[in-house]
Amino acid sequence: MIIPPYLKKGDDVILIATARKISSDELDPAITIIKSYGLNVILGEHIFEIDNQFAGTDLERKTDLQWALNHKTAKAIIIARGGYGSVRLVENLDFSEIKKQPKWLVGYSDVTVLHSALHNEGLATLHATMPLNFTKNEEATKSLFDALFGNLNATKINGNLFLNKDGNVSAEIVGGNLSLIYSLSGTPFDLNTDGKILFLEDLDEFLYHIDRMMMQLKLSGKLKNLAGLIVGGMSDMKDNQIPFGKTAEEIIFDTIKNYDYPVCFNFPAGHIDRNLALYFGKKASLIVNSGSVTVSYN
Repeated sequence: MIIPPYLKKGDDVILIATARKISSDELDPAITIIKSYGLNVILGEHIFEIDNQFAGTDLERKTDLQWALNHKTAKAIIIARGGYGSVRLVENLDFSEIKKQPKWLVGYSDVTVLHSALHNEGLATLHATMPLNFTKNEEATKSLFDALFGNLNATKINGNLFLNKDGNVSAEIVGGNLSLIYSLSGTPFDLNTDGKILFLEDLDEFLYHIDRMMMQLKLSGKLKNLAGLIVGGMSDMKDNQIPFGKTAEEIIFDTIKNYDYPVCFNFPAGHIDRNLALYFGKKASLIVNSGSVTVSYN
């Protein structure tokens, strides 16, 4: 796995929007924060374009994405916000230049598509908060910049004693948004999870659909050979008039309860304000015990 170089003051950082539209008023506070770390901000040409819900047409967003991947001086590409739309851009992207001059891709939610595409190209990425949310939680934003500057060594939280499964493993972390991972099944951007620590999170889904997606992961073999599982925020779940009868966490636990690897629930990452950074593709240690969970990096 290629680990991009960590940032230092004076480096260039690119901001682009690959999904939902964003305005300059929404982005300006984040630009101020990025500059406060001594970084130079370069905006994609079409970042403020509007095409219905999207930040410009597919061609405009894809042009910005390919330009960012090919950029000669930038050390990071930070996606401005999520929503929906990155999956419309990944077909026929050229990853040859970013493999020659690696840079960090940053984001979560819809950006899961880009994490998966780059992981399959052998590049590490950064699952972290995005500019639209920089002012919502200082700890989340700090963890992003700690990671970019190479200062994210470990995250330790109190354990969820009821559902967690104890264990200690070292492997690469992969994954992201469950709905996006599910949607990529059978495509060239499908994840190989064998021997990996899988991270999952989701937002605003019906509980029966969480069950359907987890069953797909199980039946397709993506859960059988994991090194470990980290479950982040399962936020704002919905139910039908006739209740499904389990929480999202219980659904996930029932799907993996017979597998022998460590499992952590309620990790602070995903569609929550305290969305702490995770390195994807960089070897990590996951330690789950009776009182705490630690994710640390070699």
